[in-house]
Amino acid sequence: MAEEKKEYLALISEIIAKQSIILGPNIAILKARNVSGLEVNDEGRVTAINGNPTEVLQSLINVYVELSGLIVKNALGSIFEKYPSIKKVA
Repeated sequence: MAEEKKEYLALISEIIAKQSIILGPNIAILKARNVSGLEVNDEGRVTAINGNPTEVLQSLINVYVELSGLIVKNALGSIFEKYPSIKKVA
């Protein structure tokens, strides 16, 4: 079980690192710290997972998808404004 926990720590740390590139480290780490059961240091590395690691991982992914989804919708909105005759699909 300890080995599996290490894999979750590494995987989640990698996800945070990837999101730091996309969103910037401040936002990526702040959002990760808001996930219940997840402890993240100032560098974005996961120091502990409290509770079910699968659920914590899913919660983190949901937070980032929710955030990225808004970014995508905002970007699409401004693009669609340039083409008023085309029906907005997003």
